[in-house]
Amino acid sequence: MEKMEPISRERLQWQCRRGMLELELFLNDFLEFDYESLSDRKKVLFIDLLNIIDPVLFDYLMGMDEPDDNGLREIVQTIRNATRQRVRDRL
Repeated sequence: MEKMEPISRERLQWQCRRGMLELELFLNDFLEFDYESLSDRKKVLFIDLLNIIDPVLFDYLMGMDEPDDNGLREIVQTIRNATRQRVRDRL
């Protein structure tokens, strides 16, 4: 696997800006609290995920659909799990 080119935090934050508030909250929380702890491979998968159109990405993150790609399915599950844990921690 090639070494990942660094992407600035500002660029990632910009890519997390979406037309759906719920989706933006999912992505920004994950970026803020979990992104840095990811492996380089999962960081690349997260960046790939940001290229998916909002309605499809929303369905993935809400569990209404699953990506066909195994890597994208893995990062979606990672985001879901991290979000669930944050919600549990807040209760």
